[in-house]
Amino acid sequence: MLAAIGLDERQESAYRALVALGAAEVGDLARRLTLPEADTERALRRLESQGLAARSSAGTGRWVAAPPHVALGALLARQRQELERAERAAATLAREYRSDAAEAAAHDLVEVVTGAGAVAHRLRQLQLGAAREVCAFVTGTKVVEAQERAAVRGVAYRLVVEREVLSLPGGLMELSAALARDERVRVADRVPAELVVADRALAMVTLTGRGAEPAALIVHASGLLESLMGLFEAVWREAAPLRLGAGGKVMEGAGPGPDATDLEILSLLLAGMTDASVAKQLDLGLRTVQRRVKGLMELTGVTTRLQLGWHACARGWITREHSP
Repeated sequence: MLAAIGLDERQESAYRALVALGAAEVGDLARRLTLPEADTERALRRLESQGLAARSSAGTGRWVAAPPHVALGALLARQRQELERAERAAATLAREYRSDAAEAAAHDLVEVVTGAGAVAHRLRQLQLGAAREVCAFVTGTKVVEAQERAAVRGVAYRLVVEREVLSLPGGLMELSAALARDERVRVADRVPAELVVADRALAMVTLTGRGAEPAALIVHASGLLESLMGLFEAVWREAAPLRLGAGGKVMEGAGPGPDATDLEILSLLLAGMTDASVAKQLDLGLRTVQRRVKGLMELTGVTTRLQLGWHACARGWITREHSP
């Protein structure tokens, strides 16, 4: 848990033990940790350099723990300051990158990454670097990877998976977990390629070949990237939505139409009310209203509320007589 402030497992164990004891001789602490005394002393010296432990004035070889709320609080404050400086530096570099990217040579717009480790690293980097949306094609050659999803940071996910994924070991479990995270998932008989696009600004296309080393293309902002995004949108429109049914079962299809509450929400939104106002008017939670609107957008296959309003009128869900 304390790795974020630079402590390894031994150092953290030594600090926890020292906190529990208050103070201890090196030998006693070593026996408690089942470590050689030399390793225990090295861990204590590292804690001393971090301000987490100090040598006792009571005797040579005796150590005392620094109060956690003081020592750890100072370390965390320093880490936050360093993180803020890193974020400012990253923002500056991003601005410089965008200004330079406009003049990038054609051969700089596409990178080739080779090797399983390098490809996996760039994929993880691409997802964690997303700020708004990740769009992806998932082929039947592997199950959806859910580790360290950007969705936990509020990044939207749209996935189109090959039907074969549904029959892979663990495939339904991964898709069920994705739907539970409010990721939007659709299924198609086949998808053109393994593709991931982050914020419509950077894409990865996996290259496959028999006996060949894993490789991928990294595509930067360009006409090619726009074409890849257009391909994704075309496949997305034609794919069938997946949803969670009773008992968390993954089901294909858009599900039932809007109920009376959905229609009330739509009517009030079309009248110009905000989500918060609708929630108050109908005595619903704000998240409930937002979840229902998102479900209606999924049902109609649209990506904006303006499109949802048009579809609601076109399908006869909302008429002038029903509007406030």
